[in-house]
Amino acid sequence: MQGKGIQHISTMNKRKSNVQNVVKPNKTPRTEDTAYVQDEDEDEEEGGVQQEHSVSASSAGDIGVIESITLKNFMSHHLLGPFQFGPNVNFIVGNNGSGKSAILTALIVGLGGKATTTNRGASLKSFVKYGESSAEVTVKLRNRGSDSYKGEVYGDCISVEQRITSDGCRTCKIKNKAGHIISTKKEELTAILDHFNIQVDNPVSILNQEMSKQFLHSKSEADKYKFFMKATLLEQMKRDYIHIKQTKAVTRDQVERQEECLKDLRQLFLKKKEKYESLSALEKMKQSLEDLKKKMAWCLVREKEWQVQQLMDEIEKEKNNSVHEEKLLLCQTKVTLADKRVRDIQQKLGKVKEEDEGLAETGRKLKEDVKIKSKAQKSQEVVYFRAENKLKQLEKEQCLLQERIHKINNSVRRNHESEHSQRIKKMSALKKQLEKLESESTALNQEIKEKQQALFKGREEYDKLSMEEKNIQVSLETKLKRRNQLTASRSNRLRRFGDRMPELLEAVNRAHAQGRFIKKPVGPIGACISLKDPSLAVAVESCLRGFMKTFCCDNYKDEKVLQELMSSHFARGSRPQIMVCPFTDSVYNVQHRRVHHPEFPSVLDILLVDNPVIINCLIDMRSIECILVIKNTAVARRVMQGGRPPRNCREVFTADGDQVFTNRCYTPDQEVIVKYLGGDPEAEIRMVQSEVENHQAQLSRFQLHLSSVKQDIQSMEEKLRGVFMACKRNQETITRVKASITELENIEESQTEDISSLEEDAQENEQKIELERKNVEEAHAELEQHNKALLELDQKYKDVRNKREKLADETEQLKEDQVKAEAECSKLEQTLKILEKKLKGHQDNIQSMRVELAAKELEKEDFEEKAKEICPISQIPDRSAKSIDTEITRLREKISSQESTHGNQEQVIREYAEAHGNYKNKSSQLRDLKRFIDRLDNIMTDRQARYKTLRRSLSVRCKLYFNNFLIKLHCCGSMMFDHNNETLSISDMHNRRISLDLLLELSERQHLRQFIFITPQTTSSLPSSSHIKIHQLQDPERESEEALP
Repeated sequence: MQGKGIQHISTMNKRKSNVQNVVKPNKTPRTEDTAYVQDEDEDEEEGGVQQEHSVSASSAGDIGVIESITLKNFMSHHLLGPFQFGPNVNFIVGNNGSGKSAILTALIVGLGGKATTTNRGASLKSFVKYGESSAEVTVKLRNRGSDSYKGEVYGDCISVEQRITSDGCRTCKIKNKAGHIISTKKEELTAILDHFNIQVDNPVSILNQEMSKQFLHSKSEADKYKFFMKATLLEQMKRDYIHIKQTKAVTRDQVERQEECLKDLRQLFLKKKEKYESLSALEKMKQSLEDLKKKMAWCLVREKEWQVQQLMDEIEKEKNNSVHEEKLLLCQTKVTLADKRVRDIQQKLGKVKEEDEGLAETGRKLKEDVKIKSKAQKSQEVVYFRAENKLKQLEKEQCLLQERIHKINNSVRRNHESEHSQRIKKMSALKKQLEKLESESTALNQEIKEKQQALFKGREEYDKLSMEEKNIQVSLETKLKRRNQLTASRSNRLRRFGDRMPELLEAVNRAHAQGRFIKKPVGPIGACISLKDPSLAVAVESCLRGFMKTFCCDNYKDEKVLQELMSSHFARGSRPQIMVCPFTDSVYNVQHRRVHHPEFPSVLDILLVDNPVIINCLIDMRSIECILVIKNTAVARRVMQGGRPPRNCREVFTADGDQVFTNRCYTPDQEVIVKYLGGDPEAEIRMVQSEVENHQAQLSRFQLHLSSVKQDIQSMEEKLRGVFMACKRNQETITRVKASITELENIEESQTEDISSLEEDAQENEQKIELERKNVEEAHAELEQHNKALLELDQKYKDVRNKREKLADETEQLKEDQVKAEAECSKLEQTLKILEKKLKGHQDNIQSMRVELAAKELEKEDFEEKAKEICPISQIPDRSAKSIDTEITRLREKISSQESTHGNQEQVIREYAEAHGNYKNKSSQLRDLKRFIDRLDNIMTDRQARYKTLRRSLSVRCKLYFNNFLIKLHCCGSMMFDHNNETLSISDMHNRRISLDLLLELSERQHLRQFIFITPQTTSSLPSSSHIKIHQLQDPERESEEALP
């Protein structure tokens, strides 16, 4: 079979054969050019057979030659090429793994072949090198001469770039010689390959290893015959002939159907011709129709006059209706009062906050004063104890003086020298003892001072720990209360909203089933909402506050019924709030008045609510569309107070529960805990239980520490008392020793001493005692003053703290009142807007009615003018316009029926001409189709004969090449074709070395064709020729090949 520059060569081996042959067509003015690719493994035995199919060449130029191929990240190779191929014989030589098969596979893929065609993988993504994201294959084809493909667009060279990604996607870029992208469509590549007659799936153009094995090892003669048919393109010709025969049969069926249709067209033509020849007049019915039209015109005029009068009456009635103005005035008054109440509450909140800040400052100062006074009291206590000890010491000295005076009065002189010596020794010992006692007294005084300082610090630490213990205790009680609530709501989430909430909802369902409600109430609100971001639960609960337990009713009757149900489940002071607002099926449109911020959402944005009633209620009562949620308090202050706040934004809530306005900010005194919008109850219970355990452990540690500090304080107090007693005993001992020394020093002089001198000393000492007593009394009085002042300061501090707690309660109440007042104000504002819209609608309605009245009057005048044109004399209709219209319709239908039966002249002539033209055209078409089918039969008969001749010629040429090959092998064999049974019997073949020599011999005879051979064999035995170009591939890198140390 001859084609456009293609010749097929097949190479087969006895054992492990891997032969792939790629054929690319070329067109030159003088030559024929064919490309062959052969790929072999090292361990294959030599043997082969080849089959040549000559192709006629174009005289315009050489096209389709593979000029080069380049591979990037393809299979296991990072970069191969570019390989510049010669126009005749090309060898690609290399060891196993060097890239021979990769080059051939890339050539198939680069020219648009499928992955299954290569027999190297089921998907293109398997060709991408491991670890890389994509692979690229670039193939350049020669495009010279007058027969080139779009030579003015592509030039002398067409570059096809295929890019394969790791996920199996393939993109194709077809470039011209300059590198500009001409197309990325697969259809363009297919057109190029068809122009060059390149067939990548033809086993002769590309004979891969698997196809070679299948051909060699197949025992089926039918399979070999199919291979022969496919390789010579006879199979394609056969399929084309079958398709033509099927198309011819379909065309013949269509001709038969069109002949039946032609008969129908003839009957229609004859029928229209008959109508054309018979027409009649309908003047009488048409005249009656004209009379009815005149009556209809004046009847319409009378109806328009009645409509004008009715519209004037409606306008007068609407003008006298003043209900909308009264309602609007009343609502404006309520809005003014509500705004005044909100401002009053805000002023009260400001005053309470200022008072709380003043009390906080006073409390801080009082706390500092308490510390100062406590320190002064401790110091004064030390002064008092020292003065008291000094007084006791003076009293003892006074007693000793009195005893001495008494002894002097009753003693007798003693002049014995032995007693004098003993007194000297005793005095010396007593002085030593006195020095020791004085040093001990100094040490004891220093120890008392140190222990007093340590005791003061211990008491301060004890006070601080006691305050922290109290805070932990309060927090623990809060956590325990929260845990109990969560445990109670484990079986029913509704118990978060009250222990009796599930029972209340059951009662509501029963009442609704009994028909007591017009519309079933919705609530509690907190149970009907969820959050897009659970981390904002604190902010949302702080915003909604008392609305979490609120119920929504459609009307006041339902509210009354719900109040009765609540009275049996909740006490009067703890009943949930009820909001009355009409239920609607859609959410309010608040786009024009909601807050929009590019970074932070509004409360409306983060709520997930299925029932629009809940959203509308919160919009009415809390204006959630105007409240932003910002997690960070500092950012919230910057947004609201750092400059111009966002448009329509009233306030901001933070993730810590802070409430930020444009001119103020409220921070909760304690940590805000999520009560209603928590996620998984079990997870929350575990978290709260963990917090309780942590608080209990922390409280235990604080209590142990507090107990330890208390014990240390008691121990220090005990030690301080012991040191005081020791100091007191030391002073008493010093006094006794001094008295003994004085007694011994003066014992000799006492005999001569004047009693009056001692009495003077005693009197002087008595004066000192009196003075010290006064000091003690003054120190005691001052100590009492310090104690009293300390108690007064402590009481003041407690009073300030109590006042702050009251102010906090008052602030919370005011905030709730503010929320309710703002909700009421917002609701009134919404009502005011609605009333304004209704009033405007009322006024617009009156205006539109006036416009409509003017239009009706104009329409009446227009109808009257048209009626005069139809009938100048005014007529009083004796029946309605509807009955006249019915009569007109009846006459028109009758006229139409008559015209449809006979037809008017123009219509009959037109239909007759159309039927005649259709019949004539269809007859001409059928005649042309019959001529085409007859001609096609003659052509197919001739082509079938030529097809058989070509098949016989190709089989004879194949046998000839086969026999020549066996003769050169010095072997014998046979090749038998049975075209009737479609079988091919062929003998075995071998010796690859001879096959290669034969291929080279063939290439020597055909210098102007392109051959590409891929083989692992050595090329040293090849003859030296300018037509042979050898590409030696580098050996593959092996992980085991490491440099010697």
